[in-house]
Amino acid sequence: MKKRQRWSTIPGCSLEAALNVIGGRWKGVFLFHLLDRKMRFNELSRLAKGASPRLVVNQLRELEHDGLICREVFPVVPPKVEYSLTDEERSLEPILISLSDWGYAWIERHPFQKPHLVTDSPGPISPPEAPRTP
Repeated sequence: MKKRQRWSTIPGCSLEAALNVIGGRWKGVFLFHLLDRKMRFNELSRLAKGASPRLVVNQLRELEHDGLICREVFPVVPPKVEYSLTDEERSLEPILISLSDWGYAWIERHPFQKPHLVTDSPGPISPPEAPRTP
């Protein structure tokens, strides 16, 4: 059986097209953290806790192929690779920030399922401050 290409079929609607591009276990996380600055492969790998290096590479390659990130290879030993955003991805910035805000609000509404939030992780937005009680 021939392996299906990512874009071998026409998306049924615009939402399906968008999710085909940014959908994936770690793509949104990578895009969100790249809003702030350029990052190297190992920095992005650390964000994807439990993901194999192969999965991280594949997701980054797909984002590069779709024109959302730029991969810059420096001719040094050991190899140095930096990832940054393209202008096209910058158009996703308000969407990613809104998704992040929605995620924090969802976590606050579901305290029984609240995962550990890393508040000192790099990124353009930190979790909202919880009201302090005396």
